[in-house]
Amino acid sequence: MANKVFIAGINTSELPKLKNADIVELMKKVKAGDEFARDQFVVANLRLVLSVVQRFGGKGDKADDMFQVGCVGLLKAIDNFDETLNVKFSTYAVPMIIGEIRRFLRDNNSVRVSRSIRDVAYKALQAKEELCKKNVSEPSLEEIAEYLDLPLSQVTFALDAISETLSLSEPIYNDGNETIRIMDQISDNKDSDENLYEKIALYEAIKNLSGREKEILLKRYYIGQTQMEVSEEVGISQAQVSRLEKNALKIIKQLID
Repeated sequence: MANKVFIAGINTSELPKLKNADIVELMKKVKAGDEFARDQFVVANLRLVLSVVQRFGGKGDKADDMFQVGCVGLLKAIDNFDETLNVKFSTYAVPMIIGEIRRFLRDNNSVRVSRSIRDVAYKALQAKEELCKKNVSEPSLEEIAEYLDLPLSQVTFALDAISETLSLSEPIYNDGNETIRIMDQISDNKDSDENLYEKIALYEAIKNLSGREKEILLKRYYIGQTQMEVSEEVGISQAQVSRLEKNALKIIKQLID
């Protein structure tokens, strides 16, 4: 009972484990109209729903809701599965379970998305399910866009817009003493000590340049002008601009190194 977990009121450690051959035989009875076999088949595949829920990281207090929604996807998969296809039931069911959970997360997302974008996203998800049934594999975004006759960028943007937003405070690991959150795994190089020292050193070095040298570096490396454009604005030859630029960079390098 070490792995005992309750989700939606179900003790997952007590869920049955059936071999693929047993699943196939049970499915034959289900398709023959055996309601008892259907109930057995649902219980036998609850581990499948649990595995999908775990893919979504549990999502905290939404785990129970996702499990129940995933069971709806499981029931749809049972009703629509074609046993004549040479495909495992789990291969067919997982995309349908994922689709139900994603719809649930999308509809309960706190971020509001415009109706037109949601419509494209819903069409893309529906197309994905249809392509899954047809090809028995998860389609790429390019295939979905081609199926809908829509630009790939539009489909990608719509699907991204309805994906669930994660909080930076969401925990990703806990060893009993310390909790690691998403924000702890995100590096910020902008204000690191090393970069700060480099900025200070660069600032001090630039202070040693002449006014003309500072102006040339500003136009060349901040504004992005060519030496010819700088020479026309400053009123000196391109050769002089080049010489002043090289001298300024040399001074900065000497002072920083």
